Amino acid sequence: MFLHVTEVRHLGGYALRVEFDNGASKVVDFSGELHGEVFEPLRDPEMFRRAAVDPETGTVAWPNGADFAPEFLFEIGRAVQHSA
Repeated sequence: MFLHVTEVRHLGGYALRVEFDNGASKVVDFSGELHGEVFEPLRDPEMFRRAAVDPETGTVAWPNGADFAPEFLFEIGRAVQHSA
């Protein structure tokens, strides 16, 4: 089964809260991941905040075409407990 992102929210800095279709929520810190031609523009805080779920790919994407595989986000993210 493939993993997909269902929701994303900017938390500040280079951190996003990412919700997955398997029910998991993770906080993903991208501060160490923004390298290379496509990702370096995301170092601009205004650009980074424009993260959104791409409904076609089911992952977090930015207007410049940058995106990360949902499995990678799941792997590097820190689990968040759901509040009751």
